[in-house]
Amino acid sequence: MMIFETERLNVRRLILQDLDGFHEMQSNPKVMQYADGEVKSYEEHKKELNELIKKYNKKGNDFWIYAVERKEDKEFVGTVALVKDDGDDEIGYRFLEKHWGNGYATEICDGLIKYCRSIGMKKLVGYVVDKNIASAIILKKYNFKIVKQFVSDDIGLPETKYELNL
Repeated sequence: MMIFETERLNVRRLILQDLDGFHEMQSNPKVMQYADGEVKSYEEHKKELNELIKKYNKKGNDFWIYAVERKEDKEFVGTVALVKDDGDDEIGYRFLEKHWGNGYATEICDGLIKYCRSIGMKKLVGYVVDKNIASAIILKKYNFKIVKQFVSDDIGLPETKYELNL
């Protein structure tokens, strides 16, 4: 099921056929270094993917992770997240390392903002580890403002909370 699209990318629900790409992305220490840093096994990722897919039909679900695929060849390139965080609507994205540097994060951020506006959201937040300069640049480009700086509980790194009023 299509959620939204950009010029080069489709955002859709995750499916079991995404497992190989999902595992490749989630088991890459460079991809995970600014997330939870945890690299899991193929079987653990299979279980995680199944749980994410089940959430689509769960009443009251507020944890949406979608697949990002290239339009040209339907290749899985990453994920985009839209989750509730203490009442805030938090966005996030993650891409396979081999797809870094293609402008996909900027394109997805733009598409996600437009999608969230279209469904009536009023505000978005994003959390970026300070060392993740590329992601901070993208949020600033779309006028996200810094609202809080802190050291994250989960990975113990300096992090910044950004906010955008839609």
